Amino acid sequence: MWTTLTDTPSQLGESPFWHPAERSLYWLDIPGRAVLRTRGDIHQPAIERWDMPTEPGCMAPARSGGLVIALRDGVYRAREWGGTLKRLARADHDVLTMRFNDGKCDPLGRFWAGTLNEAKDRANAVLYCLDARGGRAPTLQPMANEATTANGLAFSPEGDTLYWADTAAHRVDAWTWAARANTLSRRRVFRQFDRKPPGWSPESPQRYQGRPDGATVDAEGHYWVAMFEGGQLLRFAPSGEQVAALPTPVQCPTMPCFGGDDLRTLFVTTARRGRPAAELELRPASGHVLSMRVDTPGLPVQFFDD
Repeated sequence: MWTTLTDTPSQLGESPFWHPAERSLYWLDIPGRAVLRTRGDIHQPAIERWDMPTEPGCMAPARSGGLVIALRDGVYRAREWGGTLKRLARADHDVLTMRFNDGKCDPLGRFWAGTLNEAKDRANAVLYCLDARGGRAPTLQPMANEATTANGLAFSPEGDTLYWADTAAHRVDAWTWAARANTLSRRRVFRQFDRKPPGWSPESPQRYQGRPDGATVDAEGHYWVAMFEGGQLLRFAPSGEQVAALPTPVQCPTMPCFGGDDLRTLFVTTARRGRPAAELELRPASGHVLSMRVDTPGLPVQFFDD
């Protein structure tokens, strides 16, 4: 069912999106400090690499061209591939212990990015929103907090619900979101997963679903989340009911997105950094980008407006 898109694996692939005008898939290798994209035939693509000065946590395409990228120490803007990185906003955290992680743009063109506590010793990660529309001076506005590892950001098609996960807590939360006013209210637990059993390993008979990593929403408003170490993607109805589980040929999927001309190709980035040698031998697709066709289309990527 799954096709391996890449020849060379990433250490930790993340933040994929399909660029409709370029008909290209973009993604990051966070510890590899690189932005990557496909060129040409998506079934047999050439892969282009753009090295970054620090770890890129997330990114989005910009409507006027280029990218907005959250690096370790702030959010940057590049007007073209390989172009100069101009900092839009400085990070409001200790860059020795924290960095940006998961994020994307909302339907109104604002860029959202969450942070990650690398020591994982306290829940001090923050979800920020950056608004640069109409010539506004871009500033990072904190929108949510009380997380250790920001992940799973997604928006409902109607623009009334925001999802955000804390990977370390094995939890996805949902907020009522007033998109135009950009206010969040009525925080609730969307899905709480069981934590990893003591002594668990992939060979263990003990069941472990994994912990929520990156996510996306399809055209029906269903939430798709990659379950790190769980070897699967899970699909949830807006009610929070699990409606599907899609096994992956890797132990650590990291983030899904939809692409292709009809948005019915499901892409997922994956990880191999720090994984046991036996696992990598058994699951050689680890670190590669995977794809498969699905019945329900996704939503198009949202562009940054500035």
